[in-house]
Amino acid sequence: MLLVIGNQAQSQVTVAKIFSDNMVLQRNGLIPIWGTAKANEKITVLFHNQSKLTKADKNGNWTIRLDNELAGGPYNLIIKGKQTIEIKNVLVGEVWLCSGQSNMEWSVGQSDNAKNEIADAENYPNIRHIKIEKTINSIPNKDLKNSNWTVCNATNVPDYTGIGYFFAKELYNKLQVPIGIINSSWGGTNIETWISRDAFENSNEYAEMIAGMPKISIDSLVNIKARAANARIEKIQNSKVLKENFEGFAALNFNDTNWPKSNQPQIWEEQELGEFDGVVWLRKHFNLSEKEAIQNAILELGPVDDEDITYINGIKIGENKSWDTKRIYKIPSGILKQGDNCIAIRIVDNGGGGGLYGDAKELKLQLDKNDISLAGEWKYQVESIKGGVYQNDYPSLAYNAMIHPIIPFAMQGVLWYQGESNAPRAYQYRTAFPLLINDWRQKWNQPKLPFYFVQLASFTTSGNSNEGCGWAELREAQTQTLQLPNTAMVVSTDLVVNPKDIHPTNKLDVGKRFAALALNNLYNTPTICNGPSYKSIEIDAQSIIVSFDNIGSGLFTPDKYGYVKGFEIAGNDKKFYFAKAIIKDNKVVLSNEKVTHPIAVRYSWIGDATESNLFNKEGFPAVPFRTDDWKTVTKEAKYRIEKIQ
Repeated sequence: MLLVIGNQAQSQVTVAKIFSDNMVLQRNGLIPIWGTAKANEKITVLFHNQSKLTKADKNGNWTIRLDNELAGGPYNLIIKGKQTIEIKNVLVGEVWLCSGQSNMEWSVGQSDNAKNEIADAENYPNIRHIKIEKTINSIPNKDLKNSNWTVCNATNVPDYTGIGYFFAKELYNKLQVPIGIINSSWGGTNIETWISRDAFENSNEYAEMIAGMPKISIDSLVNIKARAANARIEKIQNSKVLKENFEGFAALNFNDTNWPKSNQPQIWEEQELGEFDGVVWLRKHFNLSEKEAIQNAILELGPVDDEDITYINGIKIGENKSWDTKRIYKIPSGILKQGDNCIAIRIVDNGGGGGLYGDAKELKLQLDKNDISLAGEWKYQVESIKGGVYQNDYPSLAYNAMIHPIIPFAMQGVLWYQGESNAPRAYQYRTAFPLLINDWRQKWNQPKLPFYFVQLASFTTSGNSNEGCGWAELREAQTQTLQLPNTAMVVSTDLVVNPKDIHPTNKLDVGKRFAALALNNLYNTPTICNGPSYKSIEIDAQSIIVSFDNIGSGLFTPDKYGYVKGFEIAGNDKKFYFAKAIIKDNKVVLSNEKVTHPIAVRYSWIGDATESNLFNKEGFPAVPFRTDDWKTVTKEAKYRIEKIQ
């Protein structure tokens, strides 16, 4: 517990909230400590064998930089002004910032082997973790909301970032020094919310966009967004958005003739309704024969994002509040009628995507003897709009509240896992991702700050080499970011058991791969830490021979017949075919009888790349790649914000 000694006063000395009991400070470098006090007040900071003196500036801000410290502790950090603050149980070691979206936020308690990992956590009290509270602002916050460092134990570790914890555990076992993890992550966030306004203003790609973002308070943004949303939706549906309108929406005889139309299943963000959070009603009429009306019936909707209450002919038949659960509702006898029937669904969207989003085959009325498809045109009406501004509504919101307040806390590097939310704008990620890395490095005044990231895992998405695939293009943008110095990438396409789940639960091996990169690059522990990466091709008659870097002790496939999967080749017609692929002399030889003059190769150019099976003998998977520069499907997709007036 942070202890303040002395009289409470309006101008009492404070220290930034990133500093708390149980924290870890970065070893072997200057250690910034900062806070506020009365203007010109003298401040003394005591730590270990150090004593540093400064004074607050005219605005009451003060900063001290402690000298280098070796790994060790525990120590107390004492800040003295007119009051005294004492921060206890402080260690010195290695500090890493973990950031991104849900796969970084995914906790130890949600990961594989959680029970054993939680029990084992008692052996790692020198690992410490702080979860930055999820919050946003339209202008940079001076400090965090209340966030505290915790000691690793069975009680605390279930809520730690899984990847960050397994990375820390591996580092601790090898280095035997305290490890601190700052977890500033938020599920579903796009990259633009994590980039500062300054960076956008100095980017040719984003300068016009950010110029339309006024420097106003978050409350003002909320009011502006609410007015704009109401006006836009009332124009679409030609009626007021008033809660009292919804009375009777579930009834069979309700007149929905003038309601706008939508396609189902498909989230409304991809349709006319667009970016929207709130409550929407969907209605669908269907006809039954006399025999059909008396059969046993089950209504299948697929998953609904986020919550639903579902009615047939005005009678409630089910409800669910889990966004990723398929809705399967048994219809009691006597509800269905011969002739016209109506399904009405009241959907609550709390943020992100909204609506029905499963496979069209899942949206159906299942009868004893036949199924009736309900996919296609539905009517919809907005009942109410959810107020507020959310993390992806405007640029820089998460940066302002969750990154800016911890600058310039000393750390060794950054672990990043994000990109799923940017796959529809994958080509622009080539600019956005380097922009974020350079932005953070500039803000920390560490131009060589190590920045390691996870390439998107395998996930069942639409698209392939012939149709185009945003997921594959996002992976390519991530690979291209390796051109920046002091960056490194974890490939995890092989660590997915269920490719339909966007959250792979094997966070242990991702953390270990991160640790291998850090140990090799930063901690003088030479080890193979990368998988094969594309080097060059050689065309030999009807075959293409692919050479790789980072082959370790040799290329390898676990297939017992030696077949390498995941490769495609194309000729001048730009049509890709799956290639017969074999390893020969630590190269991969590709061919397909339908491609007589191959000129291009692609590997793992698909969302679900779990079948791809090229590795080095050390067990690291090959990096997805393509050798062509043919048209991408996301090149024209740009990050935009609603015009603010």
